[in-house]
Amino acid sequence: MSKRRIIVAITGAAGSIYGVRLLEELRGHDDIETHLIVSRAGFLNIATELEMRRSELEGFADVVHDNRDIGATIASGSFRTDGMLVAPCTMKTLAAISIGLADNLVSRAADVVLKERRRLVLMVRETPLNLAHLRNMTAVTEMGGIIFPPAPSFYARLESLDDMVNQTVGRMLDLFDIESNLVRRWQGVKET
Repeated sequence: MSKRRIIVAITGAAGSIYGVRLLEELRGHDDIETHLIVSRAGFLNIATELEMRRSELEGFADVVHDNRDIGATIASGSFRTDGMLVAPCTMKTLAAISIGLADNLVSRAADVVLKERRRLVLMVRETPLNLAHLRNMTAVTEMGGIIFPPAPSFYARLESLDDMVNQTVGRMLDLFDIESNLVRRWQGVKET
């Protein structure tokens, strides 16, 4: 495998900017091939939150897969990838992944990533959380996935929503050892 392959999925939770920003940042890495899956509700949120057309979004990815295409390359463990980011991740998608439902390409690709012991990062977007949400997060964590809610880094003294999105996306990329200039790193506490 000459290029690293990263799967990016965008589902219907609020915060579609996170998935879009991931794609924008990954596009700047010539050594990374992105595979995009977007749920139907994900496309609705992108249009609503960002006023972005489907063609514009898909232009950020190297390969675009239909969420109904269970026969796609990324639905098989023999197609090697470095892992998958679901940003944002709905509670429905989390639930499907937690029980191995694999009823669409997002949950099937995540299932493949888990069974192949590759990195799976789910940016869950819900608050407050109920017991089903927490149990599903525990199940995915026990299978090797990483639950990554978009929590702001107050120590970084972020000045805008854009800064917060960048910080969060940069921290997600850290989990894949992908360099970016998005993160304001912790510098320690200076005593006065």
